[in-house]
Amino acid sequence: MNPVVLPRSLFIALGLLLALALLFSLALGPVSLPWLDTLKATLRVFGAPLGGAELDQAELIIGQIRMPRTLLGLAVGAVLALSGVAMQGLFRNPLADPGLVGVSSGAALGAAMAIVGGAWLGGLPDAIAPYLLSACAFAGGLVVTALVYRLGSRNGQTSVSTMLLAGIALTALAGAVIGLFTYLADDATLRTLTFWNLGSLNGASYSRLWPLLVVTLAVGLWLPKRAKALNALLLGESEARHLGFEVERVKRELVFCTALGVGAAVAAAGMIGFIGLVVPHLVRLLVGPDHRVLLPASALAGAALLLFADVLARMVLAPAELPIGIVTALIGAPFFLYLLLRGRA
Repeated sequence: MNPVVLPRSLFIALGLLLALALLFSLALGPVSLPWLDTLKATLRVFGAPLGGAELDQAELIIGQIRMPRTLLGLAVGAVLALSGVAMQGLFRNPLADPGLVGVSSGAALGAAMAIVGGAWLGGLPDAIAPYLLSACAFAGGLVVTALVYRLGSRNGQTSVSTMLLAGIALTALAGAVIGLFTYLADDATLRTLTFWNLGSLNGASYSRLWPLLVVTLAVGLWLPKRAKALNALLLGESEARHLGFEVERVKRELVFCTALGVGAAVAAAGMIGFIGLVVPHLVRLLVGPDHRVLLPASALAGAALLLFADVLARMVLAPAELPIGIVTALIGAPFFLYLLLRGRA
């Protein structure tokens, strides 16, 4: 197939898939809405002058509940997939995950400290509790990532293998501290901590959504500018230097960008696994290793996959809601095992 036709047809297919995921996310739930009413109510949310009192309830459900949740899922899925592409390019390994630099475990540790610490202080005011939790998770991810980068740097040079080992060690340390907090927590705090670690898009609001949207937009605009550098890194660091790229600067920017994106995603939605691992791997099988195509295609696929997973989380046990981290693991783990077995064969 013509290499120009393939990306074009792939982007059209991914765009249609994402549009379908958006429609499902807005229409389906404990209270399912007719498809036409969903489209009309969505247009009314954005200011279209469509009349009809029968749309009032649909507009309320979509505008106040499902629209912020859908936008949150779109941003989280896109930024996790982009971060996965960046880490797989940095480590030159299609099995790499954004959590390798410690950002996910650091964010989980920051959230655990906020949840358990707030309970020890007698509870935080409801007005600031969600924002403090997100801030602590974001700060924890950045702090652990900075430590990983510092441990992997020496004399102005960054060793990717040392960063990998430091990330594994700090992830284990963060897991041990989280386990200690879990052991010390009371029943109510333990339930909150457990559900946060399983990930959820529940409780999304516009005020909590904007910071993540800004980060996602920044990551989505910046990473494609480093697509050629990522392509050069696939050849090796020495080859990339000979091609004129500032390898150390690129590595710093990739690590910072991943920490920023994953930290913001985890702070907004909790721990959601496999998006940053499976999506780039799957898209790479379709389009090859060219990051100029791989990055935007992975962003579209990651957003669509997470939205479909959220719909399943809402519908499987309705009116109860399954944590989305369980759904992504149930989808991603078997599929990834299939890819491994297929690659070995």
